Amino acid sequence: MRKIVSFLFIISIVFAQDWAGQSGGFLRMGMTARSMAMGGGFTAELDRSFAAFHNPAWTAFLVKRHLGSSYSNLSLDRRLAATSFATSLPPTAGLGVAWVNSGVTNIQGRYSTGMKSSQMQTGENAIMITFAQRILPWISFGANFKILRHDLPITESDQLTGSGIGFDIGVIIKTGQFNTFGIMVQDISSNYQWDTGDVYAEGRLYKDEFPTIYRIGSRTNIKGLIVVGDIGLITNHDTFVSVLPRLGVEYGFLDQYYFRGGYGNGRTAFGLGYEYGLFKAHDSHIDYAFSMDWAAQTAHTISYAFSF
Repeated sequence: MRKIVSFLFIISIVFAQDWAGQSGGFLRMGMTARSMAMGGGFTAELDRSFAAFHNPAWTAFLVKRHLGSSYSNLSLDRRLAATSFATSLPPTAGLGVAWVNSGVTNIQGRYSTGMKSSQMQTGENAIMITFAQRILPWISFGANFKILRHDLPITESDQLTGSGIGFDIGVIIKTGQFNTFGIMVQDISSNYQWDTGDVYAEGRLYKDEFPTIYRIGSRTNIKGLIVVGDIGLITNHDTFVSVLPRLGVEYGFLDQYYFRGGYGNGRTAFGLGYEYGLFKAHDSHIDYAFSMDWAAQTAHTISYAFSF
């Protein structure tokens, strides 16, 4: 078993650059502090800060309304933020809506002479609408519909805009009181469509396809120690690109404090969590994560989740 884990770890590093630079990378970085601290392998785990992101089928099992927000301060002036709302839709369905934003600030513009012009920024956005249905008391199916947009500055006054749509589908199977099994297909037909005719005299229409990821994961609770993990097969639609293993653990202390660690998405991470009552007992969660990838780029992520 140790040899298999080591092999998957090495493969994930070797092929990391092959898929990380493809379109839609901001949706593959991880989203919330709790999930990032545990390696991101949440295909079978509920993320209170963003219930639908890792597997939309989870919303069919919600019993409360969940409101969450997250912000990541990344190196090289990058940022990643998300806001999510998800709720049960009695008797057996769930619904969610979310906004994800990523971008780079403080890009120094320059004239053709080399002189400095104004500061510019680039950004990517995704609006996600989620619906899930519980088929049996222990199994549910769900889907995310995503509206995508990428703004890319060319000059002070000109920019290219790519837009498109995409889908995720997921399955959650509760195999016991403490065990869950999940399946997720991320970014089915997700893409940016660009038209450079408004900027360049010889512009053209073209499409950037997101890689599609097939994930299988599990979650178990071993005497208070939560262990989550999944493995993803990354494809360029018709060809295999890479394998992506993710694994993480969480230990709760006094039902209020949480300690976490994990590896996934090419990063090693750890984090802390605190659960408290704002209006009712245990209705609020605040989490922090520190992560560092193979290229020594670091990130600090903080998330807040409120249930009512």
